[in-house]
Amino acid sequence: MFVSETKIRVRYAETDKMGYSYYGNYAQYYEIGRVEALRQLGISYKSLEDMGIMLPVLQLIINFKKPALYDDELTIKTCITDMPKYRIKFNYEIYNASKELINYGETTLVFVKSSTMKPFHCPSWFTDLLKDFDLQ
Repeated sequence: MFVSETKIRVRYAETDKMGYSYYGNYAQYYEIGRVEALRQLGISYKSLEDMGIMLPVLQLIINFKKPALYDDELTIKTCITDMPKYRIKFNYEIYNASKELINYGETTLVFVKSSTMKPFHCPSWFTDLLKDFDLQ
């Protein structure tokens, strides 16, 4: 399994009247975790797009346990457990500064060629980046 951790802080503009991070922000938090996980693997979203590879989100699942509050430091744990084929799944766990799990979920993205807007098999060089991790 490949695991990445990224820290963020809940900004005032992300909170609602109750001081909770608005539920719609979690998709962005997952994106931050996903982008940084890929960067830690050695590839950026920008470089993927420059190569004509798009990764649109096919599915988003979010589970809430506790709220994130204004100025909380959050840790986004992003995992890849399966070797990608046409799709790649990311699992997320978000923890507060007290190391309490406050949110978890997953996204499934599909590899799409920007020239045709059609799905295609994950490039071998991408799976090579993951070969040293115990993926299913």
